[in-house]
Amino acid sequence: MRDAITIGLAAYPESQSSAIHGLQDLFTVANRFQEKYSDHLRPIDTRIVRSFPKDENHLDALILPPSMGPRIASAKEQGVINWVRQHHQQGALVCSICAGAFPLAASGLLDGRKATTHWALASEFATKFPQVHLQADRVLIDDGDIVTAGGLMAWTDLGLRLIARFMSPALMLEVARFFLIDPGERAQSFYSSFSPNLTHGDKAILRVQHWIQTKYSEQLSVSDMAHCARLELRTFGRRFHTATGLSPSEYLQQLRIGKAREQLELSKTSVETIAREVGYMDISAFRRMFQKVVGLTPGEYRNRFSPAQLPETSTRGRHDSINPRA
Repeated sequence: MRDAITIGLAAYPESQSSAIHGLQDLFTVANRFQEKYSDHLRPIDTRIVRSFPKDENHLDALILPPSMGPRIASAKEQGVINWVRQHHQQGALVCSICAGAFPLAASGLLDGRKATTHWALASEFATKFPQVHLQADRVLIDDGDIVTAGGLMAWTDLGLRLIARFMSPALMLEVARFFLIDPGERAQSFYSSFSPNLTHGDKAILRVQHWIQTKYSEQLSVSDMAHCARLELRTFGRRFHTATGLSPSEYLQQLRIGKAREQLELSKTSVETIAREVGYMDISAFRRMFQKVVGLTPGEYRNRFSPAQLPETSTRGRHDSINPRA
């Protein structure tokens, strides 16, 4: 292609082929629409890169797609890591999707910078790369010369961002309409679920976690939890956070909101009833907490994720004694 924007797609071992070929299709459609906007827009030329020797060919951008296998950050993949460093030094925009953030972080280019990856990989990523400011609730972080995208399908968000950057925002919107992709900002918190750590090995805290799982909708205080653990209050708080990564109160809120999400998805029960059933007497407090955790209001969440064909259901308020401090 004449005067094209060159984007390298890294086909490293066990990389997600659907992301690689999906991006190719996205950019191909952008090129077809290009002439409607301006003869001066440069088309995008994609190159699938399968080996990573020292490469002198110029790239305007490179993309590390998701991995369907083990995370890449070892000496075995040093060629990929060196390739990333080399092209970044030559001025290429460096992008990652999902687990592609691992080789990018291993290159050192994310040190001291904001980045995202798939929410389910956040704990592993944070442990391996503590020097990176991980924001796993975000689907896409554009940090100028580095762009990171979160989930497996976030290649669509990244692809649209690159079309807007290298071609035009108007063209990006037309491509989004063609593929029926929502071009708006989203958050991974819309899709992530609360998955408590139950493998930490602290038997006292594990006992409390199991207890909370059955009592989450009742009046619960941190003192109650400490009593269940048979620990002094301060010791309990410290050990609970070490084991779960959350304070006892944060853990309870996350569990309650997770239960509310299930009901919003699977029933037509009113938001007010759901709030009471998961432990909130104050409906306003429930709405605020739900939006803080999920990034959407309960109504917005239901509109987005509840199947339209759900049958009418009825639920009984199992717990009328609710903690007003929740």
